[in-house]
Amino acid sequence: MDKHIELSYCSFEAFKVLAKNYLDLKSHHLFGRIDILLQETKMTPADVAENLMPKSTEEDGEACLVRLVEALEEAKVKAEEEAKKKAEEEAKAKAEEEAKAKAEEEEKLKAEKEKEENGKEGVEVNEEAKENGEDNKHSETNGVKENGDISH
Repeated sequence: MDKHIELSYCSFEAFKVLAKNYLDLKSHHLFGRIDILLQETKMTPADVAENLMPKSTEEDGEACLVRLVEALEEAKVKAEEEAKKKAEEEAKAKAEEEAKAKAEEEEKLKAEKEKEENGKEGVEVNEEAKENGEDNKHSETNGVKENGDISH
């Protein structure tokens, strides 16, 4: 069974605690840039910590902070692309929905027009039937019945 757990995103204050714990840094010239990126980008504390951990004994705090900045910038670009894609999909879905509604409205108007025309044709057919009925009455007076029997 899969469970999805919502975690909060890393704030600058949480980042400073992680930087102190992993890199023993209380301040650095990249902290300002990281603060801005953390406000613009959603990244979990676990992801931040992963980027702050030195990958080798030769890596220093500067390299880890640079890696974090790069990861934050990549996450920001990815989030912007996803937001753009989502907006495009929503616009496409809205356009399709509007086109469908327009087609349904046109179909409805067409059906109403056909119904109206059929109603007029029905009146014309009734008038023809009346005329034919009157002709039949005249033919009966002439001695000819509709079935061809001429006897009275």
